[in-house]
Formats: sequence, C-alpha cells, structure tokens
Amino acid sequence: MIYASATVPVNPAGEIPLTRAQVWHGLVMKARDARLFLPPGLCTRCEVIHDGDTHIVREATIAGDDLREIISFEAGSKVSFFQAGGPREGVIINELFEDEGGALQLRFYCLLGLRGKQPGGPEEQAEQARMSSDGGYRTALLSTLKRSRELLGQGKL
Repeated sequence: MIYASATVPVNPAGEIPLTRAQVWHGLVMKARDARLFLPPGLCTRCEVIHDGDTHIVREATIAGDDLREIISFEAGSKVSFFQAGGPREGVIINELFEDEGGALQLRFYCLLGLRGKQPGGPEEQAEQARMSSDGGYRTALLSTLKRSRELLGQGKL
C-alpha cells in the first residue's frame, strides 16, 4: 500500500490571502476540471460524466494515465477522489483545516495500491517515493492555491 501526505499553509507570508470559502470553491472547480489547476500539461482531459448532489464522476487523463474517479464532497472541508478506474485503486483526499494556531492549511493524503502490481513491490515503492517527494502532490497543492489566487484576481473565484 502507498500512503503519502503533504500539508501546505493556505496563506503564507507575502501571498494574497484566501478565505476558506474561496479555497473550497477552488477545490470544487479543480474536481470538475483539473486542467485549470494542475501544473501545465499534467492533465490533458477532464470530463464530468455524472453530476450528483453529493458527488461527481469524472474521466480524466492525468500524467498520461486514463482515470475514472468518483469524487465526493464534504462541504467546506474535504474532497475525496475514489479511484474507480486507472492504474491506482484507493482514495486521494484534499482537506482544508485550521492548525493549532488557527491558520488555514490544505492537506493531501492518500491510501492507494497499484492495480495488477505486487503490494509493497518495487512499483508501489517508486510511486510512494514520487508522491512523497517535493515534486509530488505537494506541488499539486501549491499549484491549486496559486491558480485559486489567479482566479480571485480575475474575479472568477
């Protein structure tokens, strides 16, 4: 199994501050179209194929992998990406929370396996290292916040 986690402050010094509601709106927009939020070229296709009251189903191509995800929303706090199709199985979560000092944080964490691969084998170990590296999901969190600030500046958030 792969477990990875990364947390970044939403409002580091020197950045335009974002409210919880603004970050939440950005996370929902990202779930609906990841191309707008991930680093350029990482997501080349993203289509919502089912739109429900509590969840959506999307098909996307991210990092060259074709995915089907069931994405559930816990209003204002958590977006869970259940891997229904593609190379991974399990869940990826983006969560908004306040730390002990009351500062807003954005956290990614996941519990995943690789379909058709040996649990704990070399492929999963490599994926774990990639996800946990500074260039892994931490980069996606920072990209999401950067894009949210850009959309705020354009009056779209």
